[in-house]
Amino acid sequence: MAKTYRTVSGTIFDVVNYLFLGLFAIAAILPFIYVISGSFATDAELTKRAVFLIPETFSIAAYEFIFSTNTILKSIGVSMYVTIIGTAVNLFFTVTMAYPLARRSLMGRNAVLNLVVFSMLFGGGMIPTYLVIRELSLLDSYWALILPGAISAFNLIIVKNFFQELPPGLEEAAKIDGCTELGLLWRIVLPLSKPVLATFTLFYAVGHWNDFFAALLYINNPEKWPLQVLLRQIVLLSQAAAGDLNSMDPNFVKPPDQSIKMAVIVVGTVPILMVYPFLQKHFAKGVLIGSIKG
Repeated sequence: MAKTYRTVSGTIFDVVNYLFLGLFAIAAILPFIYVISGSFATDAELTKRAVFLIPETFSIAAYEFIFSTNTILKSIGVSMYVTIIGTAVNLFFTVTMAYPLARRSLMGRNAVLNLVVFSMLFGGGMIPTYLVIRELSLLDSYWALILPGAISAFNLIIVKNFFQELPPGLEEAAKIDGCTELGLLWRIVLPLSKPVLATFTLFYAVGHWNDFFAALLYINNPEKWPLQVLLRQIVLLSQAAAGDLNSMDPNFVKPPDQSIKMAVIVVGTVPILMVYPFLQKHFAKGVLIGSIKG
């Protein structure tokens, strides 16, 4: 086997590239490490030290304050419910609409695509949308957080283009074997679409998890608040402003506001961050490996 020799310019490029990526990675991860450390720090240390990565005195007072009652656990459950059900609804409607639109022979296909693009540029607005939600009796319902965004027009177009690029030979071979349209979608198209489905599963899930504005508009019952709305109240007020958070131990010493805010960021970020490792492996996989030979 012939040896491969690196040129001087290629070596310099690699070194500069690694240094740049390393610095970029450090710049991205250091703020998160600081937030985690600050959430375990004391008031005196946060006042004395502007930036640190390891607290001198370890304290869990901020987390004790946040988890002093089960209110935040209820909000986490609400957010998980909305995220799981909402993401499933998003994927179902996105796939079932993108698959027929990927067929160039579909009658009225261009008209539907034009309407999809139109919806990306123009929307009904906040007040008309609220009136529609109210007339549908969806106020104070979790469906108000799911159905209005059941399909993302941008994601739909990307998935449609992905389906459109699949080789026609797959469809022809499946139909020769007696496969129906539903069987073709379920047995051929979806298994080959794991990378794009994993990507948009993550996008939809993160969108549902981080959304708080829809809940502010449509959810009036504090018992149904998702996590982000409750954490927003804690960040803005730095006190128990929702539900039964006021009924904590009177001898409990309130931790510093800054550490509460940092603990809130950690609580709101870690759960959805844990989803990434399970979907990461699908991002870089080849889509058509082994699907067609010859």
